[in-house]
Amino acid sequence: MKKILVSVMILLSFTTMGFASNPEDYSTLHKLNNKEVFTILTGYINADEDQASLLKNAITVSDRELYSAEKKQNAKLATNAVYYNLYNAKCYLSEEQYKKYLVFINYYLKNDNMLSLNSK
Repeated sequence: MKKILVSVMILLSFTTMGFASNPEDYSTLHKLNNKEVFTILTGYINADEDQASLLKNAITVSDRELYSAEKKQNAKLATNAVYYNLYNAKCYLSEEQYKKYLVFINYYLKNDNMLSLNSK
């Protein structure tokens, strides 16, 4: 069991580092504002209504900031928008939920065919 847990933690750290090192991948956060994706996300992390509401507000603000950064082609502003999103998610969610949130962003949103969003 320890080996599995260590393997998951290593995988999580590599995927988080991969996400943070590719500024062009920040656009995947825009997908969090999609109602269907947000519903899947909150179900996946088992967020209660209060957490979902707080998370939705943080996602909306960070999405707005991310669009602004993209218009200005400013990578530092884009990075700050992502950090804002991740910081708030960490504040609102339990440790286990936050880990699931990172996995969701790094895996499922990058492979949006898993969510069948390419067909829409």
